[in-house]
Amino acid sequence: MDVKFDFDAGQGDRIVYVRPVEVADLPDELQEKLVGTKTLYAVHDANGQQLALVKDRKTAFVLARQNDLSPVTVH
Repeated sequence: MDVKFDFDAGQGDRIVYVRPVEVADLPDELQEKLVGTKTLYAVHDANGQQLALVKDRKTAFVLARQNDLSPVTVH
């Protein structure tokens, strides 16, 4: 389940950062839609703006590459 997808915002720097996000840290309205899910993966541009929130790390990397972006993992 893709929760958010907005790669148009990342048109400057071509590197994006992928990091895990705990569902418990998301707004309540998203948590309600994600019952049973503990972790999602966020894709951020170099300025920290979230571009996407997806179900797994692999999907985050695929989406980034499909949009000509270079994903790297952040811990």
